[in-house]
Amino acid sequence: MSVRLGLLALLGEHPTGVYQLRKDFEVRTGGTWPLNIGQVYATIQRLDRDGLVEMAGELDGVELYRLTEAGTTELAGWWAGPVERGHPGRDELAIKIALAVSAPGVDVAAVVQTQRTESMRALRDYTRLKARAGTADRDELAWSLVLDNLIFATEAEVRWLDHIEAAVVRAARQRTTAPAEHHVVESAADQPHTGGERSRR
Repeated sequence: MSVRLGLLALLGEHPTGVYQLRKDFEVRTGGTWPLNIGQVYATIQRLDRDGLVEMAGELDGVELYRLTEAGTTELAGWWAGPVERGHPGRDELAIKIALAVSAPGVDVAAVVQTQRTESMRALRDYTRLKARAGTADRDELAWSLVLDNLIFATEAEVRWLDHIEAAVVRAARQRTTAPAEHHVVESAADQPHTGGERSRR
């Protein structure tokens, strides 16, 4: 997700310091997308530069930030609109599979099986976490919904790997049968049509 918009969403609730922003972000997402403090500082500085956040004083020596009017408008637009797909992100697995199926000497079935084993392991881990996740308060509910997203995405990945395996098998069959079919067609074309010629004579 966009860290920029995530921090805007948190600041939309109340003025917050940088360290607390990092903590709140990780608590609400269950640590799925961990942030380092330098990343949070850099993002806040850019938001300040762009006029979306501003200083809101200090509390116990901690500088607090809050949304400006422009920041509030930006956040409202994010809540109201869909997340745009744009260009697909670089998915290492998709790139690996795309290269594997066209690379000589690569056992694609073995690549798929290795990944399926890892995906199933991740799916079991997410499912166990989901069983323990609560929904009593908003932070627990947020983490539970993030887990749902991870589970659904991993299930889709396993289905995609099954599809790849089947597609590779079909492609291999087509490669082995195509030359034989081509030979049969050529052989038929090479035969003299003596019967037809005699009948016309």
